[in-house]
Amino acid sequence: MMIESLFSIQPYSWISIATSILCGGLVGLERQLRGKPVGIRTSSLIVLGTYLFVATSMLIENDVTDTSRIIGQVVTGIGFLGAGVMLAKDGAVVGVTSAATIWALAAIGVCIAVVDSGVSIKLSILVVLILYGVDLLEDYSSHFTKGVHAKYTKWRGKRQ
Repeated sequence: MMIESLFSIQPYSWISIATSILCGGLVGLERQLRGKPVGIRTSSLIVLGTYLFVATSMLIENDVTDTSRIIGQVVTGIGFLGAGVMLAKDGAVVGVTSAATIWALAAIGVCIAVVDSGVSIKLSILVVLILYGVDLLEDYSSHFTKGVHAKYTKWRGKRQ
């Protein structure tokens, strides 16, 4: 009984917490292996924190608390966090993909709390496929490296 209560995190779910860490870890691993901002730790904490905020708001039962308002505030806060990773470098704005990734991670955290853990894992895999897949397309086709992307590609030292 004592050991069981020691590991209890009611009203939260260990499955949801593990899913948060897994989803953040999947996306964060892709970012970290490629030397991008927002690695495993940051990604896992974004998903876990978002899950906890939304799950907590769903537990509070009164007329003042509205889960959609909490989600809206999380989205706003995550927007500020994402803005912090964007920089202007040599006339190009860099870090936009990392900012968008942060936003997607928060959405996955909301999904864990509101929808389903399985759906959240599938969405995390989709995010990784987008991040990795578009980079592969840029490596193999010059059509994806035109305009501002051409300047960015030259700045990164990639071949066209």
